[in-house]
Amino acid sequence: MKRVAILGSTGSIGTQALEVISQNPQHFTVEVLTAHNNADLLIEQAIQFQPNTVIISNKEKYLYVQQSLDKYMIKVFAGEEALAQVVEMDSIDIVLGALVGYSGLIPIINALKHGKPVALANKEVLVVAGQLVNKLSHQHNAAILPVDSEHSAIFQCMAGEFEYGNSIEKLFLTASGGPFRGYTQIQLQSVTKQQALKHPNWDMGAKVTIDSASLMNKGLEMIEAKWLFGLDAKQIEIIVHPQSIIHSAVQFFDGSIKAQMGLPDMKLPIQYALSYPQRVPSTFPRFSFWDYPQLTFEKPVIENFRNLHIAYEAIAKSGNMPCIMNAANEVAVQAFLHDKISFLSMSGLIEKTMQHISYIAQPSLDDYIHTHNESIAYAQSLL
Repeated sequence: MKRVAILGSTGSIGTQALEVISQNPQHFTVEVLTAHNNADLLIEQAIQFQPNTVIISNKEKYLYVQQSLDKYMIKVFAGEEALAQVVEMDSIDIVLGALVGYSGLIPIINALKHGKPVALANKEVLVVAGQLVNKLSHQHNAAILPVDSEHSAIFQCMAGEFEYGNSIEKLFLTASGGPFRGYTQIQLQSVTKQQALKHPNWDMGAKVTIDSASLMNKGLEMIEAKWLFGLDAKQIEIIVHPQSIIHSAVQFFDGSIKAQMGLPDMKLPIQYALSYPQRVPSTFPRFSFWDYPQLTFEKPVIENFRNLHIAYEAIAKSGNMPCIMNAANEVAVQAFLHDKISFLSMSGLIEKTMQHISYIAQPSLDDYIHTHNESIAYAQSLL
């Protein structure tokens, strides 16, 4: 029985993780639930799953959550510091990092420092500070298990290979292409947030959905894959696969390619990360080849989706440059969602921020924090 801490239990990944846990009570139990603002859903989840501890990071909602859960004998804390500290609990067997953006960095770093295995859905943690996060993972023997469907696919394809010294030649990260696949630059000039939020295959939160539409999500995943699997960015190729059935593939040095396939459903990679190294049965819908008689593949049009090129540039320079890019992108996405900039203008804002903020080749944790805050402030000033 694994005792699970879910950081970000009210988001898309968190709610699906709770579905997985509810279907497998013999394998998993909930130890910690956290949310930032969605107090009502957090309370509902806590009543159903009866965790040891609940964190609401928005301190203004602490009293409401605490009073609502008082009779259930559930410990309730509030604030970012409590969120970072809760992962230290001895009663936690695995931490699911499902927070949005940079907010997951400090809690995940603290979990690794305390030897907790991390099922990581919050890709920005590795984008912002991949070198430091990997170092802590190795120092404290704390595994990082990928939850993103693409990285889970690669992880599953690699199972058993390194035992025999089989080296990777190349990774293929698949992308649906988002809602604007095939659009010209002229068409992209006038797209709206309502259009961008209609992902053709996946049901995700607003930030990830906009990142998917701009292909920044695939750039972030490329950087995450570099750190997870110890490869050069040049070994990671992005392929547009509109059906989202092949979740990613690995090419080995003998030329053989292994791919992981399945319906576009995040519950399977969540369950695999939580149950690893075992697989547990599921009632998830099964894939049928007859429902998908054609699987197609395209090259991404970098000229129309500059964010992908920006991500490759950021990781080529490395240091704190991906941290700058990520911070500027967070500002850009929020600005687009609030109708402050256009879809195409997001790339320009990110590039200007990357050109302005001081570059650090070997950043410390304090450097990452300072870089993030400085980049946020500068990107906001550009608005």
